[in-house]
Amino acid sequence: MLTLASASPRRQELLRLTGWEIVSRSADVDERREPGEGPEQLTRRLATAKARVGRSELVLGADTVVVPDNKMLGKSAAGGELVLGADTVVVLDNEILGKPAGQPEARGMLRALRGRTHRVISSIALVDGAGREVALDTCVSEVPMREYSDAEIERYLASGSPFDKAGAYGIQDGGFNPVSMDQMHDCFANVMGLPLCHLVRSLRKLGYEPPADVPAACQAHTGYVCPVYPVILRGEQ
Repeated sequence: MLTLASASPRRQELLRLTGWEIVSRSADVDERREPGEGPEQLTRRLATAKARVGRSELVLGADTVVVPDNKMLGKSAAGGELVLGADTVVVLDNEILGKPAGQPEARGMLRALRGRTHRVISSIALVDGAGREVALDTCVSEVPMREYSDAEIERYLASGSPFDKAGAYGIQDGGFNPVSMDQMHDCFANVMGLPLCHLVRSLRKLGYEPPADVPAACQAHTGYVCPVYPVILRGEQ
């Protein structure tokens, strides 16, 4: 069993594609950037912190938790072998764009990103039942944004979708389609918040093979023909 230290519906959605049985519970940590900390350092520190907090809360918290298919598991099951923490940031011109505080900030982020390429950086961390870090990996995707109009931005803001997303957008948001997919050549799942093939290769190193064909499941789910999964699974990116 894999415990996801996150309440993110997008991370749950992606993790279910692996076929592993999962438990999910939020893990609140202070996400403020430390002085001199770069984006990759930040995501790696926060992913590890989330995994450790998630492990503590699942072992010591409520007697039951809910897995995504609404089954209930007891406390002993919730304290499974491995806990997964993840953190994702959007980076434009070396500036980290977090979740917008409101419409003005979201509007500013979307205008700044429009027609340009930025980076999305995600780190994943796995800790064992004793809270020890057993795997840590980072994925970086270059994301080309299309030249959407101001009117499209306003409709997107009115939908409410941007406000729980770093950078104020979701690559999967079909009503807005913010990314130039014909120019996208990196990991789609990473931009959603959980680089699945990086997770698979980390777990394979620990002796765990996913029940599902993860690249095939991810591509079928997202509709994106991924050109990079073979090199990721080989550990070359």
